[in-house]
Amino acid sequence: MIPLHDDNPTDLTPVVTIASIVACVLVFLYQISLPAGPDNSFAFQYGAIPALLFGQANLPETVVAIPAYATLFTSMFLHGGWMHLIGNMLYLWVFGNNIEDVMGHVKYALFYLACGILAALSHALTDPSSTVPMIGASGAISGVLGAYLLLFPRARVLVLIPGLGITKVAAGFVLGMWFVMQLFSGGMSIGSKGGGVAFFAHIGGFLAGMALIGPFKRRDVPFFAPGHRWNG
Repeated sequence: MIPLHDDNPTDLTPVVTIASIVACVLVFLYQISLPAGPDNSFAFQYGAIPALLFGQANLPETVVAIPAYATLFTSMFLHGGWMHLIGNMLYLWVFGNNIEDVMGHVKYALFYLACGILAALSHALTDPSSTVPMIGASGAISGVLGAYLLLFPRARVLVLIPGLGITKVAAGFVLGMWFVMQLFSGGMSIGSKGGGVAFFAHIGGFLAGMALIGPFKRRDVPFFAPGHRWNG
């Protein structure tokens, strides 16, 4: 299922969500403007590499751009291709505005970054010796999805189901199915080596979002709200 839109209106203009999308697009345009090379040094410089984070490897001095811990932040703004970027930005656009609305801009920015960092660490812990860089905003966005599931499971989401068309379904079903797929795919990926989708970053980010939404949301915002805006 590909989410296209939800029926959950907001009061705040989602400036942080929009800024995050713009930043990811600009960084990606810069990425693809770089000369093609076999070493993909930009991803190694700014992606989160587990072995570097845990001190099990070092990059050549000519490649090092920032401290390893800083890549937990920078990796959120890199993407591996157009489909990777578009998919992530679509999910962020559909679900991010409502989470920003219930937190406010500053808290939402901190929440988003915290989920992204915890997601990257979740991935890194599954294979601390890996030298493959993890890039993408999906870990942070997974945190947004986890928060949305707890706040608006009954909101209606317009989705595209390939081969079947466009329909509206409950957000709880869309996000619940998404999380089950991450658990299944993550389990299947255990023991595999090399690149691919960082499913455990998705899982870790989603659980981080569910854990953090309580202290980050406004107190007047209830959990499991109806599929429409509350008054107040």
